[in-house]
Amino acid sequence: AQPEDEDCAVRWLCLAALLRESNPPVRASTGRSHSVFIDGEGRLSSCGWAGGLRPGLLGHGEGVTRLDTPTRLSSTLGGERAVSVSAG
Repeated sequence: AQPEDEDCAVRWLCLAALLRESNPPVRASTGRSHSVFIDGEGRLSSCGWAGGLRPGLLGHGEGVTRLDTPTRLSSTLGGERAVSVSAG
């Protein structure tokens, strides 16, 4: 059984949406109210809620505080693939 708080529900919805993609996640990490995923090609996506005190937490800039569906992050890895992620 899943916990019933909103944060958990958002994480489950994010993961369910990613699993329907043609390139589903191979790694995932969750924080209290956000999740970060790595797909099979080493690309990062995030979703969740950043709250008013943590601008930029989701990785999409300070103006983005909530993403209800996984959204791919622009790459700053210079062509390298992500292999590990932590959303602490």
